[in-house]
This record gives sequence, C-alpha cells and structure tokens, in this order.
Amino acid sequence: MSAIRVQATVTREGTLVIKGLPSMAGHTVDVLVQDRLSRESEERYPLRGKPIQYESPFEAVAEGDWDCLR
Repeated sequence: MSAIRVQATVTREGTLVIKGLPSMAGHTVDVLVQDRLSRESEERYPLRGKPIQYESPFEAVAEGDWDCLR
C-alpha cells in the first residue's frame, strides 16, 4: 500500500473534496485528516510529549561556574 499526501482546504460547510486520487473506483482507502497547525507544531518541537528521565536530580549543576565557590 502506498501513501500519498494531498493538501486541501475545508469549505465553510465543513466538506473536503479531493480529486485525482491514484486509486481505482470502488477501492477502499483510509483517510486521515490532520490540521496543518498541529503538524507544524510537532515538527517545531520534536521533544514535546516525550518522556523525561532525570539521572541525578538532586546533584549540583555547573557548580564549577560559580566564582564565589572557587
């Protein structure tokens, strides 16, 4: 099964028309509708929603960078 990407605009009535699909008439296809704004934010922030694991959460960070501790 091959996948294609088509960009289309939803009308005021909430309908979407896609013409010229490379499938034969009568074939069953899966349709996924994704808002373009949500897809752009996923690409912009690839780590959003990913699990976070802290190795040593209570140890000092950049302790050597403080002049008063030298």
